[in-house]
Amino acid sequence: MPVSISKRRPRTSKKTETEKPEASLKDPRTGCNSICSVFSSSILYRVPLTILFLFFIYLWSTSTTVISGNVVHICISSRKLNDLYCLTAGTQPGLHVPVSNFTKPVIRSEEEKSVIVLGESGERNSSNFTVGASPNVIKNETSTGERGSGLDQDSKPINEKSLDSFLVDWDSETGEERYRYINSKDEDEETALKAVDKYLKIQRSWLSTGNNRNKQASCEGKGIYVYDLPSKFNKDLLGECSDMVPWANFCSYFKNDALGESIESLGKGWFRTHQYSLEPIFHSRVLKHPCRVYEENLAKLFYVPFYGGIDVLRWHFKNVSEDIKDVLAIEVVKWLGSKQSWRKNSGKDHVFVLGKISWDFRRKNKFSWGSSLLEMEEMKNPTKLLIERNPWEVNDIAIPHPTFFHPKTDDDISNWQNKIIQKHRRSLISFAGGARPGNPDSIRSTLIDQCRSSPDQCRFLNCTSGGCDKPESVIELFQDSEFCLQPPGDSPTRKSVFDSLVAGCIPVIFDPYTAYYQYTWHLPEDHRTYSVYINKEDLKAKKVNVINELMAMSLREREDMRSYIVHELLPGLVYGDPNGKFERFRDGFDITIDSLLRMISKKIVS
Repeated sequence: MPVSISKRRPRTSKKTETEKPEASLKDPRTGCNSICSVFSSSILYRVPLTILFLFFIYLWSTSTTVISGNVVHICISSRKLNDLYCLTAGTQPGLHVPVSNFTKPVIRSEEEKSVIVLGESGERNSSNFTVGASPNVIKNETSTGERGSGLDQDSKPINEKSLDSFLVDWDSETGEERYRYINSKDEDEETALKAVDKYLKIQRSWLSTGNNRNKQASCEGKGIYVYDLPSKFNKDLLGECSDMVPWANFCSYFKNDALGESIESLGKGWFRTHQYSLEPIFHSRVLKHPCRVYEENLAKLFYVPFYGGIDVLRWHFKNVSEDIKDVLAIEVVKWLGSKQSWRKNSGKDHVFVLGKISWDFRRKNKFSWGSSLLEMEEMKNPTKLLIERNPWEVNDIAIPHPTFFHPKTDDDISNWQNKIIQKHRRSLISFAGGARPGNPDSIRSTLIDQCRSSPDQCRFLNCTSGGCDKPESVIELFQDSEFCLQPPGDSPTRKSVFDSLVAGCIPVIFDPYTAYYQYTWHLPEDHRTYSVYINKEDLKAKKVNVINELMAMSLREREDMRSYIVHELLPGLVYGDPNGKFERFRDGFDITIDSLLRMISKKIVS
């Protein structure tokens, strides 16, 4: 049966209440005890509040507020973490926020937060917004300009002027963060840039992550068939090495499976590799791939070992007709057309590796250089792996230029990583290159002038006078430098970008087509993790001094970026020795093959 319990406090008699103060007055000790008790209770009551208040102060000073959709995430940074950890989500938010880009908090209206433009002029529309940050990310730092921990005594706050001139906004369809490095001048250019973004996104969806090398049956359904082309399409071309270009004998570059002669002074795994040796290097690796099959009906991927880049190179400096330039390209397409394996999927599951830039295979008139291989209708469907892609061709995929480093084992990679991460770098900045006086669009002369005007901060290696002929000179310079300037040359991309990354030198990029619009499988979408971007238009207009901009970056920022380059990127940027074996790492070849197989699966299904 229910029982009623009264919550009324028992009544205290008035007599008892009036007697208590009298007693305390008569006995001083009793009065003191009462007062001390009240004081102690008050202090003890405030201590937890004080601790809680200090904790919120600490949390605020090391946190970032990330607004993602209708959700507000509180994210904290850690010296041991490369990314933010969000307490509210238990993970990282949808948009990537590098730990290294903290700045003072700014409160903005919804209109101001909708988009922030850091345009070609280099001036920010909102002067105190975080460089490169998402418009919906509010960040903070300590008053010293150092990031929370205060461990970097040599660090300096970022200049009020931006190091990066680019736009950060969102894809209107997906809501994802995206980077825009070029402000379109008209509707046609805007359409072209949207196409670039679209194809980059598609290619990134094909990227294969993870290391499945040690799993049983990892080749099941992933057979790679290598066509046995007539030798005139590959090996015979290498035989013309002595007469390939007028001023050099290429034969030494094709030794050691086209890695070139070894460089003893740089250590194990270093070779004098030519920048156009990608085709025979890749061929050697595919022939020894564990998933290679010898029957066409077992293949998922068909590799066509046509050395198209070597074919273009041998005619580049000779006065021959377009018919001669195209003869092998026409013949290889005709040869493939006779194969059922090609006709089955119209070449969609076929891949060519072409060791030059895409434009060298897109000749449209009889008086230009190169071949018209990629202008042929039959070549629309196959995948083309190139050192520089056409950004408006989704089946053009850029993969790294061959560097001088070709490790054979996991230990070769680990030893090199340990060496360069500990390397003392005596120069802040270096530039290895030559001027382009005949090219009015080139920024190289400006960079050379700025570099030479600050000899204490910048070292210049003049490649026009033969200073870059020896790989040792270039690699030693990059090992000794914090930043390596990478302006466009004869085309937007540069082999030097990958040489600098392998040496642990942070590349400074001036044109998004140099790297950001190129290597979707080997470089991350967030360029801030491994490079510094300075818009070339600002340099042309003399609105920026590169030396001063780079001097403003803190030691901690440089160390974080270098650590990411060396430990996360480096293994995937090199092509290992064809006779080597890796268990812990995936090199550039492994990433490419794994992603090709993933891509073919999607293309054939679609």
